[in-house]
Amino acid sequence: MISHTSQPVAKASIFLTCTEEKYYSNELVVDKNTLIRMISGEMKIILPDITYVLGAGDTIFFPRNELAKVMKSSKDGRPYKSVAIYFTTEAVQQYFLKHDARPKHHQNKASIKVLNEHPLLESLFNSLLPYFNLKNDLPLSIADGKVDEAITILKTIDEELFNTIGNFEEPGKMNLAEFMEKNFMFNMPMEKFGYLTGRSLTTFKRDFKKAFNTTPQKWLTQKRLALAYHQINDLNKKPVDVYYEAGFENLSHFSFAFKKQFGYSPSLLPLN
Repeated sequence: MISHTSQPVAKASIFLTCTEEKYYSNELVVDKNTLIRMISGEMKIILPDITYVLGAGDTIFFPRNELAKVMKSSKDGRPYKSVAIYFTTEAVQQYFLKHDARPKHHQNKASIKVLNEHPLLESLFNSLLPYFNLKNDLPLSIADGKVDEAITILKTIDEELFNTIGNFEEPGKMNLAEFMEKNFMFNMPMEKFGYLTGRSLTTFKRDFKKAFNTTPQKWLTQKRLALAYHQINDLNKKPVDVYYEAGFENLSHFSFAFKKQFGYSPSLLPLN
């Protein structure tokens, strides 16, 4: 059983997350812009076109509504542990009013980004760790001040990310076919696919049928199986190493679907 705990500090804006088991994985679609600092362990972030592997001391920014597969594991005998700062809409709007700040809006939002080392980031996260040892709740004014400090740091060291947290627009209607071809390996409800492409569930299914002439579930299964087949047959990977990244919930479900499609178990594919 996975032990995955998060300890919040005021208004669910600052979290300390510790995964005590050796391995934990999930699919991530954050609804708030988030800044994460790795304390120990390792985090692997799998995107359609790139994979990041982060360790102690690394800092990464997750923009809201970004899709990613996340794998957390222990390393060097230490569990996965990280501190996350969530930039809620309320906190960012209050910051702009307080400091008379105006972000610039760009057509293309920032993607997941690993930040370079910076003394301001070091100071921020080093100051947060002692708060999690408090027996009582951290005073709200201190927590709010730390979120404000984090926003100011982003404004200072990375204008693109500062502009990103100041963009409160919901996902607009986008090219459904292009989005699905890029993100089919993410296993999420159809409602979420619809939301991220700027559509209701009904409109998403209707537009999907027009684009692919089949149902979303049938198409997703075919695409995921084709990806898994390629990774096993052409890249010499083992079924246990590909099913999750291809978009299947577990190995048994993947094996069942693979055998139904190809007539034999994925473990029987000859490795080159």
